[in-house]
Amino acid sequence: MYSPDNEKPFPIRVYSKAELAMLYCPHQCIDRALENFYRWLLLNKPLMAELTAVGYNKYRRTYLPREVELIVKYIGEPGS
Repeated sequence: MYSPDNEKPFPIRVYSKAELAMLYCPHQCIDRALENFYRWLLLNKPLMAELTAVGYNKYRRTYLPREVELIVKYIGEPGS
């Protein structure tokens, strides 16, 4: 996805849950970042519906590229 601030697209790839949470919450410890990030996902019903539709597994330790695309679509790119 294109970000006008840095003119580089946010890389859509497999991310560990901790890695993606830290990108969205860089000033928090890993545990708090994971809690906050997961809460954002749960509160966003349309996002959770689409994640469920593509086979999201809350027990998997990673987000797949399609899941990352949906997360960015609904909550924006990290740091924006």
